[in-house]
Amino acid sequence: MSTGTPEQVIIVGGGPVGLVAAMRLGHYGIPVVVVEAEEQVSRALKASTFHPPTLEMLDEYGITPGLIEAGLVAPTWQVRMHETGEFAEFDLSVLKDETPHPYRLQTEQWKLSELLLAHIREKLPAVRVLMGHPCVEVSQDADSVRVTVERPGGERQELTGRYLIAADGARSMVRAALDLSFEGLTFPETTVLATTRFPFHEHIPTLSYINYCWASTGTFSLLRLPGLWRVSLYPWEGESIDDALQPESIQKKLQHVLPREQAYEVMEIRPYRIHQRVVNTYVNGRIVLAGDAAHINSPSGGMGMNGGIHDAFNLTDKLRRIYAGESDALLGQYERQRRPIAIKHVLQQSGRNRARMQERGEAQRRATLEDLKRKADDPRLAREYLLETSMILSLREAAAIE
Repeated sequence: MSTGTPEQVIIVGGGPVGLVAAMRLGHYGIPVVVVEAEEQVSRALKASTFHPPTLEMLDEYGITPGLIEAGLVAPTWQVRMHETGEFAEFDLSVLKDETPHPYRLQTEQWKLSELLLAHIREKLPAVRVLMGHPCVEVSQDADSVRVTVERPGGERQELTGRYLIAADGARSMVRAALDLSFEGLTFPETTVLATTRFPFHEHIPTLSYINYCWASTGTFSLLRLPGLWRVSLYPWEGESIDDALQPESIQKKLQHVLPREQAYEVMEIRPYRIHQRVVNTYVNGRIVLAGDAAHINSPSGGMGMNGGIHDAFNLTDKLRRIYAGESDALLGQYERQRRPIAIKHVLQQSGRNRARMQERGEAQRRATLEDLKRKADDPRLAREYLLETSMILSLREAAAIE
């Protein structure tokens, strides 16, 4: 059975990227159906940092105030020498003339997904969101796309549309079905995320909400969220990932961050591998990739989810113009504007962030810290650096590409 208007856009993936795309298209009056494998919004440990231009984009639809209410405004971020307490601190207020949101916002990505879903259900009845409908097959011809989904209970259903947006994440079923090359590499280290309610800020008063820390045993990050801290840890030298995931290993590392008599209450633990990959082509006929389906990167610096949302804004603007009568060659411009930017700014910048934090040599760490302090203390240099690391520069470069 085939359902849906042949003019609809089918979006595979109901995470932040897919839901942003659906919201935008819905406000443009374009029919949309979103298919998502999960039955409800996933609350797994994923992204937690929103950059200034992302907040500016979402503000247009009234989403940003809800995010701010659900999160923490972080006006600064730091790189720290853990044992000595030295740090370089970047103050995003130097961007006050560049953006109405000169800060990072710290909150879990699932809160954005829930806000988007509520917005769609309240304001956009023509946008259908089918939760618990995994995509099992895709195909296309010169005039249409077809997606087969599995409905709750196991029955299969075919959806027909004009275009398909693949926003189904790092393990994209659509990308695999198209047999696209996902070029890049996987780094040897595995990150272990752990969350705790322990108030690190009450015991280390110089902390920012976002802290990238060097320690004698390796590195870690401390990211504050409402009511908890998220700690990014790495296996110590000679420690296997299986051993690093054991509760006693997590406790040992947290005690190294801040020794205390009591054990830490650890709420969640999640390991993840670090990849730097980009698909060889974003546009495949009537099927277009966005977000992690198109590119994945080190989470250091919080660029992955933000870059995917920027993809969604760019792509939906092109689709708006196509539905208004312009040529679908505009999809080629989407690829020209977003793929090089993903490589140059998202993958390379997050890779530089990762490499900086993986540095083990004391002399090199010291030299890097002094360089960062020099930039942070000079308003001109700080502005240039933050335009890059806050993803403002990448969007400006993309907009200039024809």
